[in-house]
Amino acid sequence: MDETTITQSPKTAAGAASPLLVMERISKGFLGVQALADVSLELYPGQVTALIGENGAGKSTLVKILTGIYRQDAGEVLLAGEAVAIGTAEEAMRVGITAIHQETVLFDELSVTENIFLGQQLTNRFGLLDWPVMKSRTQEILASLEVDIDPDERLKDLGIAQKHMVAIARALSVEARIVIMDEPTASLSYREVEELYQIIDKLRNDGKAILFISHKFEEIFRIADRFTVLRDGRLAGDGMVEEADPDALITMMVGRKVDQIFPKTVVAQGEVVFSVEGLSHPTEFADISFELRRGEILGFYGLVGAGRTELMQALFGITRPSAGVIRLGGEPVTVRHPADATGLGIVYVPEERAAQGAVLALPIFQNITLPQLSRLSRHGFLDLAREYAVAGETVARLDIRAASLSQPVATLSGGNQQKAVIGKWLATDPKIIILDEPTKGIDIASKAAVHEFTGELVAAGLAVIMVSSDLPEVLGMSDRVVVMREGRLAGTFERGAMDAEGLVRAATGNVAPAEDAA
Repeated sequence: MDETTITQSPKTAAGAASPLLVMERISKGFLGVQALADVSLELYPGQVTALIGENGAGKSTLVKILTGIYRQDAGEVLLAGEAVAIGTAEEAMRVGITAIHQETVLFDELSVTENIFLGQQLTNRFGLLDWPVMKSRTQEILASLEVDIDPDERLKDLGIAQKHMVAIARALSVEARIVIMDEPTASLSYREVEELYQIIDKLRNDGKAILFISHKFEEIFRIADRFTVLRDGRLAGDGMVEEADPDALITMMVGRKVDQIFPKTVVAQGEVVFSVEGLSHPTEFADISFELRRGEILGFYGLVGAGRTELMQALFGITRPSAGVIRLGGEPVTVRHPADATGLGIVYVPEERAAQGAVLALPIFQNITLPQLSRLSRHGFLDLAREYAVAGETVARLDIRAASLSQPVATLSGGNQQKAVIGKWLATDPKIIILDEPTKGIDIASKAAVHEFTGELVAAGLAVIMVSSDLPEVLGMSDRVVVMREGRLAGTFERGAMDAEGLVRAATGNVAPAEDAA
Protein backbone atom coordinates (compact mmCIF):
# COMPACT_ATOMS: atom_id res chain seq x y z
CA MET A 1 0.00 0.00 0.00
CA ASP A 2 1.32 3.45 -0.87
CA GLU A 3 1.58 5.34 2.42
CA THR A 4 0.65 8.57 0.65
CA THR A 5 -2.91 7.28 0.77
CA ILE A 6 -2.93 7.58 4.58
CA THR A 7 -3.97 10.98 5.90
CA GLN A 8 -3.21 11.40 9.58
CA SER A 9 -4.62 14.23 11.65
CA PRO A 10 -4.07 15.23 15.25
CA LYS A 11 -6.64 13.69 17.54
CA THR A 12 -8.67 16.13 19.57
CA ALA A 13 -8.41 14.34 22.92
CA ALA A 14 -5.68 12.31 24.56
CA GLY A 15 -8.04 9.96 26.38
CA ALA A 16 -7.57 8.34 29.76
CA ALA A 17 -4.81 6.07 30.99
CA SER A 18 -7.20 3.35 32.20
CA PRO A 19 -9.70 1.54 29.95
CA LEU A 20 -13.41 2.13 30.48
CA LEU A 21 -14.28 -1.30 29.13
CA VAL A 22 -12.29 -4.52 28.95
CA MET A 23 -13.38 -7.66 27.13
CA GLU A 24 -11.05 -10.31 28.52
CA ARG A 25 -10.32 -13.72 26.93
CA ILE A 26 -13.70 -13.89 25.16
CA SER A 27 -14.64 -17.11 23.37
CA LYS A 28 -17.80 -17.99 21.44
CA GLY A 29 -18.75 -20.99 19.31
CA PHE A 30 -21.70 -21.95 17.12
CA LEU A 31 -22.48 -25.62 16.39
CA GLY A 32 -18.86 -26.64 16.49
CA VAL A 33 -17.54 -23.52 14.70
CA GLN A 34 -15.30 -21.37 16.88
CA ALA A 35 -16.21 -17.76 16.05
CA LEU A 36 -14.03 -16.23 18.78
CA ALA A 37 -11.19 -17.79 20.72
CA ASP A 38 -9.51 -16.06 23.66
CA VAL A 39 -10.03 -12.50 22.30
CA SER A 40 -9.38 -9.41 24.40
CA LEU A 41 -10.35 -5.81 23.66
CA GLU A 42 -9.91 -2.54 25.55
CA LEU A 43 -11.87 0.68 25.01
CA TYR A 44 -10.67 3.96 26.52
CA PRO A 45 -12.72 7.08 27.35
CA GLY A 46 -11.94 9.92 24.99
CA GLN A 47 -10.42 7.62 22.39
CA VAL A 48 -11.45 5.86 19.18
CA THR A 49 -10.44 2.22 18.85
CA ALA A 50 -10.58 0.76 15.32
CA LEU A 51 -11.69 -2.87 15.14
CA ILE A 52 -10.10 -4.30 11.99
CA GLY A 53 -10.44 -7.65 10.29
CA GLU A 54 -11.76 -9.53 7.28
CA ASN A 55 -15.35 -10.60 6.92
CA GLY A 56 -15.61 -13.66 9.14
CA ALA A 57 -12.78 -12.55 11.43
CA GLY A 58 -15.15 -12.31 14.39
CA LYS A 59 -15.85 -8.57 14.53
CA SER A 60 -19.65 -8.90 14.38
CA THR A 61 -19.68 -11.68 16.98
CA LEU A 62 -17.60 -9.55 19.35
CA VAL A 63 -19.93 -6.57 18.89
CA LYS A 64 -23.02 -8.74 19.42
CA ILE A 65 -21.61 -9.97 22.71
CA LEU A 66 -20.90 -6.39 23.72
CA THR A 67 -24.45 -5.30 22.84
CA GLY A 68 -26.21 -8.20 24.53
CA ILE A 69 -27.32 -10.13 21.44
CA TYR A 70 -24.99 -13.08 22.18
CA ARG A 71 -23.57 -14.37 25.44
CA GLN A 72 -19.93 -15.42 25.46
CA ASP A 73 -19.00 -19.03 26.26
CA ALA A 74 -15.93 -17.96 28.19
CA GLY A 75 -14.27 -14.75 29.36
CA GLU A 76 -15.68 -11.68 31.04
CA VAL A 77 -16.60 -8.07 30.37
CA LEU A 78 -15.41 -5.39 32.80
CA LEU A 79 -16.96 -1.92 32.83
CA ALA A 80 -15.07 0.68 34.84
CA GLY A 81 -13.28 -2.20 36.55
CA GLU A 82 -16.44 -4.08 37.55
CA ALA A 83 -17.59 -7.33 35.94
CA VAL A 84 -20.91 -6.96 34.10
CA ALA A 85 -23.25 -9.52 32.56
CA ILE A 86 -24.82 -8.18 29.37
CA GLY A 87 -27.60 -10.61 28.54
CA THR A 88 -29.91 -8.42 26.46
CA ALA A 89 -29.81 -5.31 24.29
CA GLU A 90 -31.73 -3.49 27.03
CA GLU A 91 -29.04 -4.35 29.57
CA ALA A 92 -26.37 -3.06 27.20
CA MET A 93 -28.21 0.25 26.84
CA ARG A 94 -28.74 0.43 30.62
CA VAL A 95 -24.99 0.27 31.26
CA GLY A 96 -24.33 2.84 28.55
CA ILE A 97 -23.39 0.75 25.48
CA THR A 98 -25.03 1.59 22.17
CA ALA A 99 -24.38 0.74 18.52
CA ILE A 100 -24.82 2.61 15.24
CA HIS A 101 -24.89 0.16 12.37
CA GLN A 102 -24.03 0.60 8.67
CA GLU A 103 -27.71 0.21 7.80
CA THR A 104 -29.51 2.50 10.23
CA VAL A 105 -32.29 0.64 12.03
CA LEU A 106 -34.86 3.43 11.94
CA PHE A 107 -38.42 3.87 10.72
CA ASP A 108 -39.14 6.08 7.73
CA GLU A 109 -42.76 6.84 8.58
CA LEU A 110 -41.96 8.07 12.10
CA SER A 111 -40.66 11.49 13.04
CA VAL A 112 -37.13 12.21 14.22
CA THR A 113 -38.36 12.47 17.81
CA GLU A 114 -40.35 9.24 17.57
CA ASN A 115 -37.31 7.39 16.21
CA ILE A 116 -34.99 8.70 18.91
CA PHE A 117 -37.31 7.71 21.78
CA LEU A 118 -38.76 4.53 20.28
CA GLY A 119 -38.80 1.90 23.02
CA GLN A 120 -37.75 4.41 25.65
CA GLN A 121 -40.61 6.92 25.60
CA LEU A 122 -40.88 9.45 28.41
CA THR A 123 -44.14 9.83 30.32
CA ASN A 124 -45.63 12.58 32.48
CA ARG A 125 -47.04 12.23 35.98
CA PHE A 126 -50.32 10.99 34.52
CA GLY A 127 -48.59 8.10 32.73
CA LEU A 128 -49.14 9.67 29.30
CA LEU A 129 -46.47 10.11 26.65
CA ASP A 130 -44.74 13.43 27.26
CA TRP A 131 -44.16 14.63 23.71
CA PRO A 132 -43.13 18.20 24.63
CA VAL A 133 -40.33 16.91 26.85
CA MET A 134 -39.20 14.33 24.25
CA LYS A 135 -39.21 16.97 21.51
CA SER A 136 -37.25 19.37 23.72
CA ARG A 137 -34.76 16.64 24.56
CA THR A 138 -34.41 15.80 20.86
CA GLN A 139 -33.63 19.44 20.10
CA GLU A 140 -30.99 19.47 22.85
CA ILE A 141 -29.27 16.34 21.55
CA LEU A 142 -29.29 17.55 17.94
CA ALA A 143 -27.99 20.96 19.03
CA SER A 144 -25.17 19.28 20.98
CA LEU A 145 -24.21 17.53 17.73
CA GLU A 146 -24.51 20.84 15.84
CA VAL A 147 -27.03 19.20 13.52
CA ASP A 148 -29.88 21.25 12.05
CA ILE A 149 -32.79 18.79 11.77
CA ASP A 150 -36.43 19.47 12.63
CA PRO A 151 -37.54 17.06 15.42
CA ASP A 152 -40.95 16.78 13.72
CA GLU A 153 -39.51 15.85 10.29
CA ARG A 154 -40.39 12.38 9.05
CA LEU A 155 -37.36 10.23 8.56
CA LYS A 156 -38.27 9.40 4.94
CA ASP A 157 -37.75 13.05 4.04
CA LEU A 158 -34.14 13.11 5.31
CA GLY A 159 -30.96 12.31 3.44
CA ILE A 160 -28.70 9.38 4.25
CA ALA A 161 -26.26 11.52 6.25
CA GLN A 162 -29.09 13.08 8.26
CA LYS A 163 -30.44 9.61 9.06
CA HIS A 164 -27.02 8.69 10.40
CA MET A 165 -27.14 11.77 12.62
CA VAL A 166 -30.54 10.69 13.93
CA ALA A 167 -29.08 7.26 14.71
CA ILE A 168 -26.23 8.95 16.61
CA ALA A 169 -28.75 11.16 18.44
CA ARG A 170 -30.70 8.05 19.43
CA ALA A 171 -27.52 6.50 20.77
CA LEU A 172 -26.78 9.60 22.85
CA SER A 173 -30.35 9.76 24.19
CA VAL A 174 -29.53 6.86 26.53
CA GLU A 175 -26.48 8.59 28.05
CA ALA A 176 -24.15 6.21 26.28
CA ARG A 177 -20.60 5.89 27.54
CA ILE A 178 -19.53 3.50 24.79
CA VAL A 179 -20.54 4.12 21.16
CA ILE A 180 -20.02 1.42 18.51
CA MET A 181 -19.94 2.59 14.88
CA ASP A 182 -20.12 -0.20 12.28
CA GLU A 183 -18.99 1.00 8.81
CA PRO A 184 -20.69 4.38 9.41
CA THR A 185 -19.34 6.07 6.26
CA ALA A 186 -20.28 3.37 3.72
CA SER A 187 -23.08 5.40 2.09
CA LEU A 188 -21.87 8.96 2.77
CA SER A 189 -20.41 11.54 0.41
CA TYR A 190 -16.99 13.13 0.99
CA ARG A 191 -18.55 16.18 2.68
CA GLU A 192 -20.84 14.05 4.83
CA VAL A 193 -17.92 11.88 5.92
CA GLU A 194 -16.04 14.98 7.06
CA GLU A 195 -19.11 16.08 9.04
CA LEU A 196 -19.27 12.66 10.69
CA TYR A 197 -15.59 12.94 11.62
CA GLN A 198 -16.40 16.22 13.38
CA ILE A 199 -19.16 14.46 15.32
CA ILE A 200 -16.72 11.70 16.31
CA ASP A 201 -14.22 14.31 17.46
CA LYS A 202 -16.93 15.87 19.62
CA LEU A 203 -17.89 12.51 21.13
CA ARG A 204 -14.22 11.91 21.87
CA ASN A 205 -13.93 15.30 23.56
CA ASP A 206 -17.01 14.43 25.63
CA GLY A 207 -15.19 11.40 26.99
CA LYS A 208 -17.04 8.69 25.05
CA ALA A 209 -15.21 5.46 24.30
CA ILE A 210 -15.77 4.74 20.60
CA LEU A 211 -15.38 1.41 18.80
CA PHE A 212 -15.01 2.15 15.06
CA ILE A 213 -15.34 -0.70 12.54
CA SER A 214 -14.14 -0.03 9.00
CA HIS A 215 -12.48 -1.70 6.01
CA LYS A 216 -11.03 1.66 4.91
CA PHE A 217 -7.49 2.37 6.08
CA GLU A 218 -7.79 6.05 5.18
CA GLU A 219 -10.59 6.34 7.75
CA ILE A 220 -8.75 4.36 10.41
CA PHE A 221 -5.64 6.50 10.16
CA ARG A 222 -7.73 9.68 10.03
CA ILE A 223 -9.94 9.09 13.04
CA ALA A 224 -8.68 6.28 15.30
CA ASP A 225 -6.31 6.44 18.28
CA ARG A 226 -5.94 2.68 18.81
CA PHE A 227 -6.43 -0.46 16.77
CA THR A 228 -7.33 -4.08 17.45
CA VAL A 229 -6.95 -6.64 14.64
CA LEU A 230 -8.84 -9.94 14.51
CA ARG A 231 -8.03 -12.85 12.21
CA ASP A 232 -9.94 -16.13 12.13
CA GLY A 233 -11.63 -15.35 15.44
CA ARG A 234 -8.40 -14.64 17.30
CA LEU A 235 -6.53 -11.53 18.35
CA ALA A 236 -3.88 -10.83 15.70
CA GLY A 237 -2.54 -7.61 17.22
CA ASP A 238 -3.35 -4.27 18.82
CA GLY A 239 -1.66 -0.97 19.56
CA MET A 240 -1.60 2.75 18.86
CA VAL A 241 -2.47 3.93 15.35
CA GLU A 242 0.25 6.59 15.27
CA GLU A 243 2.83 3.84 15.75
CA ALA A 244 1.26 1.49 13.19
CA ASP A 245 2.51 0.63 9.73
CA PRO A 246 -0.30 0.13 7.15
CA ASP A 247 1.46 -2.79 5.49
CA ALA A 248 1.95 -4.52 8.83
CA LEU A 249 -1.76 -4.09 9.65
CA ILE A 250 -2.73 -5.78 6.40
CA THR A 251 -0.35 -8.64 7.12
CA MET A 252 -1.96 -9.02 10.57
CA MET A 253 -5.40 -9.12 8.97
CA VAL A 254 -4.83 -11.65 6.24
CA GLY A 255 -1.50 -13.34 6.91
CA ARG A 256 -0.12 -12.22 3.58
CA LYS A 257 2.07 -9.37 2.34
CA VAL A 258 0.60 -6.19 0.91
CA ASP A 259 1.90 -6.83 -2.62
CA GLN A 260 -0.40 -9.84 -2.75
CA ILE A 261 -3.47 -7.63 -2.22
CA PHE A 262 -2.94 -5.72 -5.47
CA PRO A 263 -1.37 -8.36 -7.75
CA LYS A 264 -0.88 -6.12 -10.78
CA THR A 265 -0.37 -8.16 -13.93
CA VAL A 266 1.76 -6.45 -16.55
CA VAL A 267 -0.01 -6.98 -19.87
CA ALA A 268 1.08 -5.77 -23.28
CA GLN A 269 -1.74 -3.50 -24.41
CA GLY A 270 -3.19 -3.79 -27.85
CA GLU A 271 -5.26 -1.60 -30.11
CA VAL A 272 -8.01 0.78 -29.05
CA VAL A 273 -11.15 -1.36 -28.75
CA PHE A 274 -13.56 1.17 -27.27
CA SER A 275 -13.78 4.93 -27.30
CA VAL A 276 -16.13 7.68 -26.22
CA GLU A 277 -16.20 11.16 -27.68
CA GLY A 278 -18.12 14.15 -26.29
CA LEU A 279 -20.62 12.00 -24.41
CA SER A 280 -23.13 14.07 -22.44
CA HIS A 281 -26.26 13.57 -20.35
CA PRO A 282 -28.79 16.34 -19.61
CA THR A 283 -28.25 16.20 -15.83
CA GLU A 284 -25.39 13.81 -14.94
CA PHE A 285 -22.26 14.42 -17.03
CA ALA A 286 -20.94 16.48 -19.95
CA ASP A 287 -18.35 16.22 -22.73
CA ILE A 288 -16.72 12.93 -21.68
CA SER A 289 -14.05 11.52 -23.99
CA PHE A 290 -11.64 8.62 -23.43
CA GLU A 291 -10.12 5.53 -25.08
CA LEU A 292 -9.79 1.95 -23.82
CA ARG A 293 -7.21 -0.51 -25.16
CA ARG A 294 -7.23 -4.29 -25.28
CA GLY A 295 -5.50 -5.66 -22.17
CA GLU A 296 -5.91 -2.39 -20.26
CA ILE A 297 -7.45 -1.69 -16.85
CA LEU A 298 -8.74 1.87 -17.08
CA GLY A 299 -9.58 3.24 -13.64
CA PHE A 300 -12.24 5.87 -13.00
CA TYR A 301 -11.85 7.84 -9.76
CA GLY A 302 -13.86 10.65 -8.23
CA LEU A 303 -15.83 11.67 -5.18
CA VAL A 304 -19.47 10.75 -4.61
CA GLY A 305 -21.58 12.71 -7.10
CA ALA A 306 -18.82 12.96 -9.71
CA GLY A 307 -20.98 11.15 -12.28
CA ARG A 308 -18.89 7.99 -12.71
CA THR A 309 -21.69 5.46 -12.15
CA GLU A 310 -24.09 7.51 -14.26
CA LEU A 311 -21.56 7.47 -17.11
CA MET A 312 -21.17 3.69 -16.88
CA GLN A 313 -24.92 3.19 -16.88
CA ALA A 314 -25.14 5.23 -20.09
CA LEU A 315 -22.40 3.12 -21.69
CA PHE A 316 -24.43 0.01 -20.82
CA GLY A 317 -27.70 1.44 -22.14
CA ILE A 318 -29.47 1.86 -18.79
CA THR A 319 -29.81 5.60 -19.47
CA ARG A 320 -29.68 7.59 -22.72
CA PRO A 321 -26.95 10.19 -23.40
CA SER A 322 -28.03 13.43 -25.05
CA ALA A 323 -24.91 13.85 -27.20
CA GLY A 324 -21.68 12.15 -28.13
CA VAL A 325 -20.40 9.09 -29.97
CA ILE A 326 -19.52 5.60 -28.72
CA ARG A 327 -17.16 3.57 -30.91
CA LEU A 328 -16.40 -0.13 -30.74
CA GLY A 329 -13.41 -1.24 -32.76
CA GLY A 330 -13.38 2.19 -34.40
CA GLU A 331 -16.97 1.95 -35.64
CA PRO A 332 -19.83 4.06 -34.19
CA VAL A 333 -22.38 1.97 -32.30
CA THR A 334 -25.78 2.72 -30.80
CA VAL A 335 -26.54 1.48 -27.29
CA ARG A 336 -30.22 2.09 -26.49
CA HIS A 337 -30.62 -0.54 -23.78
CA PRO A 338 -28.54 -3.26 -22.01
CA ALA A 339 -29.45 -5.89 -24.60
CA ASP A 340 -27.68 -3.76 -27.24
CA ALA A 341 -24.60 -3.51 -25.00
CA THR A 342 -24.39 -7.23 -24.26
CA GLY A 343 -24.91 -7.99 -27.93
CA LEU A 344 -21.87 -5.83 -28.68
CA GLY A 345 -19.81 -7.55 -25.99
CA ILE A 346 -20.07 -4.77 -23.35
CA VAL A 347 -21.10 -5.89 -19.86
CA TYR A 348 -21.58 -4.02 -16.59
CA VAL A 349 -21.15 -5.24 -13.01
CA PRO A 350 -23.06 -2.68 -10.89
CA GLU A 351 -21.99 -1.15 -7.60
CA GLU A 352 -25.02 -2.45 -5.70
CA ARG A 353 -24.62 -6.17 -6.33
CA ALA A 354 -27.42 -7.22 -3.93
CA ALA A 355 -30.01 -4.84 -5.40
CA GLN A 356 -28.92 -4.72 -9.06
CA GLY A 357 -26.39 -7.44 -9.79
CA ALA A 358 -27.90 -10.67 -8.46
CA VAL A 359 -31.19 -12.32 -7.57
CA LEU A 360 -30.14 -13.38 -4.10
CA ALA A 361 -32.91 -15.92 -3.55
CA LEU A 362 -32.05 -17.84 -6.73
CA PRO A 363 -29.33 -20.51 -6.84
CA ILE A 364 -25.89 -19.82 -8.25
CA PHE A 365 -26.46 -21.60 -11.55
CA GLN A 366 -29.62 -19.62 -12.35
CA ASN A 367 -27.92 -16.30 -11.55
CA ILE A 368 -25.00 -17.10 -13.83
CA THR A 369 -27.18 -18.12 -16.78
CA LEU A 370 -29.72 -15.27 -16.54
CA PRO A 371 -28.30 -13.15 -19.41
CA GLN A 372 -28.27 -16.06 -21.87
CA LEU A 373 -31.47 -17.97 -21.28
CA SER A 374 -32.43 -17.89 -24.95
CA ARG A 375 -29.12 -19.46 -25.95
CA LEU A 376 -29.61 -22.20 -23.40
CA SER A 377 -33.16 -23.02 -24.49
CA ARG A 378 -34.51 -25.49 -27.03
CA HIS A 379 -37.97 -25.08 -28.47
CA GLY A 380 -38.87 -22.65 -25.68
CA PHE A 381 -37.67 -24.91 -22.85
CA LEU A 382 -34.52 -24.39 -20.80
CA ASP A 383 -31.92 -27.11 -21.13
CA LEU A 384 -31.06 -27.73 -17.47
CA ALA A 385 -28.02 -29.84 -18.31
CA ARG A 386 -26.54 -27.02 -20.42
CA GLU A 387 -27.36 -24.51 -17.67
CA TYR A 388 -25.46 -26.59 -15.14
CA ALA A 389 -22.55 -27.07 -17.53
CA VAL A 390 -22.16 -23.33 -18.23
CA ALA A 391 -22.54 -22.45 -14.55
CA GLY A 392 -20.11 -25.17 -13.50
CA GLU A 393 -17.43 -23.92 -15.87
CA THR A 394 -17.86 -20.37 -14.58
CA VAL A 395 -17.80 -21.40 -10.91
CA ALA A 396 -14.60 -23.36 -11.50
CA ARG A 397 -13.01 -20.52 -13.46
CA LEU A 398 -13.72 -17.95 -10.72
CA ASP A 399 -13.15 -20.37 -7.83
CA ILE A 400 -16.53 -19.51 -6.30
CA ARG A 401 -16.65 -21.23 -2.91
CA ALA A 402 -20.02 -22.94 -2.54
CA ALA A 403 -21.46 -26.28 -1.44
CA SER A 404 -23.20 -26.77 -4.81
CA LEU A 405 -24.48 -24.92 -7.86
CA SER A 406 -27.94 -24.97 -6.27
CA GLN A 407 -26.84 -22.94 -3.24
CA PRO A 408 -28.71 -19.60 -3.05
CA VAL A 409 -26.47 -16.61 -3.80
CA ALA A 410 -27.75 -14.95 -0.60
CA THR A 411 -25.89 -17.55 1.47
CA LEU A 412 -22.49 -16.83 -0.10
CA SER A 413 -19.87 -14.53 1.40
CA GLY A 414 -19.63 -11.00 -0.02
CA GLY A 415 -16.59 -11.89 -2.09
CA ASN A 416 -18.21 -14.99 -3.58
CA GLN A 417 -21.41 -13.05 -4.30
CA GLN A 418 -19.32 -10.57 -6.26
CA LYS A 419 -17.64 -13.38 -8.16
CA ALA A 420 -21.07 -14.80 -9.02
CA VAL A 421 -22.18 -11.43 -10.41
CA ILE A 422 -18.98 -11.13 -12.46
CA GLY A 423 -19.36 -14.72 -13.59
CA LYS A 424 -22.87 -14.05 -14.86
CA TRP A 425 -21.45 -11.66 -17.43
CA LEU A 426 -18.23 -13.53 -18.18
CA ALA A 427 -20.33 -16.48 -19.30
CA THR A 428 -21.55 -14.28 -22.19
CA ASP A 429 -17.95 -14.06 -23.53
CA PRO A 430 -17.67 -10.22 -23.46
CA LYS A 431 -15.01 -7.99 -24.98
CA ILE A 432 -15.30 -5.15 -22.45
CA ILE A 433 -16.26 -5.47 -18.80
CA ILE A 434 -17.20 -2.49 -16.61
CA LEU A 435 -16.61 -3.10 -12.88
CA ASP A 436 -18.34 -0.47 -10.73
CA GLU A 437 -16.86 -0.53 -7.19
CA PRO A 438 -15.99 -4.23 -7.58
CA THR A 439 -14.70 -4.69 -4.02
CA LYS A 440 -17.16 -2.52 -2.12
CA GLY A 441 -18.05 -4.06 1.24
CA ILE A 442 -15.84 -7.16 0.94
CA ASP A 443 -12.83 -8.05 3.04
CA ILE A 444 -9.20 -7.83 2.00
CA ALA A 445 -8.78 -11.51 1.15
CA SER A 446 -11.83 -11.35 -1.14
CA LYS A 447 -10.51 -8.10 -2.64
CA ALA A 448 -7.24 -9.83 -3.45
CA ALA A 449 -9.15 -12.62 -5.21
CA VAL A 450 -11.17 -10.13 -7.29
CA HIS A 451 -7.99 -8.20 -8.16
CA GLU A 452 -6.16 -11.36 -9.18
CA PHE A 453 -9.04 -12.39 -11.40
CA THR A 454 -9.24 -8.91 -12.95
CA GLY A 455 -5.60 -9.33 -13.93
CA GLU A 456 -6.45 -12.66 -15.52
CA LEU A 457 -9.22 -11.00 -17.56
CA VAL A 458 -6.89 -8.46 -19.18
CA ALA A 459 -4.23 -11.13 -19.68
CA ALA A 460 -6.85 -13.07 -21.65
CA GLY A 461 -7.39 -10.08 -23.95
CA LEU A 462 -10.38 -8.35 -22.38
CA ALA A 463 -10.48 -4.62 -21.68
CA VAL A 464 -11.61 -3.51 -18.21
CA ILE A 465 -13.08 -0.25 -16.93
CA MET A 466 -12.84 -0.18 -13.14
CA VAL A 467 -14.74 2.46 -11.17
CA SER A 468 -13.46 2.71 -7.61
CA SER A 469 -13.46 5.10 -4.66
CA ASP A 470 -10.68 3.07 -3.02
CA LEU A 471 -7.44 4.95 -3.70
CA PRO A 472 -5.09 2.00 -3.03
CA GLU A 473 -7.18 -0.11 -5.40
CA VAL A 474 -7.10 2.51 -8.16
CA LEU A 475 -3.37 3.09 -7.76
CA GLY A 476 -2.55 -0.59 -7.45
CA MET A 477 -4.61 -2.00 -10.31
CA SER A 478 -5.00 0.66 -13.03
CA ASP A 479 -2.86 1.21 -16.10
CA ARG A 480 -4.38 4.69 -16.42
CA VAL A 481 -6.85 6.62 -14.28
CA VAL A 482 -9.55 9.01 -15.47
CA VAL A 483 -10.62 11.41 -12.73
CA MET A 484 -14.12 12.93 -12.81
CA ARG A 485 -15.43 15.89 -10.87
CA GLU A 486 -18.98 17.24 -10.95
CA GLY A 487 -19.82 15.33 -14.12
CA ARG A 488 -16.76 16.39 -16.11
CA LEU A 489 -13.27 15.11 -16.77
CA ALA A 490 -10.74 16.48 -14.29
CA GLY A 491 -7.64 14.72 -15.62
CA THR A 492 -6.18 11.51 -17.04
CA PHE A 493 -3.15 9.99 -15.29
CA GLU A 494 -0.68 7.42 -16.63
CA ARG A 495 0.42 4.68 -14.22
CA GLY A 496 3.96 5.98 -13.83
CA ALA A 497 2.82 9.54 -13.18
CA MET A 498 -0.03 9.12 -10.69
CA ASP A 499 -0.12 9.27 -6.92
CA ALA A 500 -2.83 9.58 -4.29
CA GLU A 501 -2.31 13.31 -3.77
CA GLY A 502 -2.62 14.10 -7.47
CA LEU A 503 -5.83 12.08 -7.87
CA VAL A 504 -7.45 13.66 -4.82
CA ARG A 505 -6.47 17.16 -5.91
CA ALA A 506 -8.02 16.61 -9.32
CA ALA A 507 -11.15 15.06 -7.79
CA THR A 508 -11.63 17.97 -5.36
CA GLY A 509 -10.77 20.73 -7.82
CA ASN A 510 -7.74 21.95 -5.88
CA VAL A 511 -5.49 21.97 -8.93
CA ALA A 512 -5.98 22.70 -12.62
CA PRO A 513 -6.21 19.42 -14.59
CA ALA A 514 -3.36 20.44 -16.91
CA GLU A 515 -0.90 20.60 -14.00
CA ASP A 516 -1.24 16.96 -13.03
CA ALA A 517 -2.76 15.30 -16.05
CA ALA A 518 -0.60 13.22 -18.28
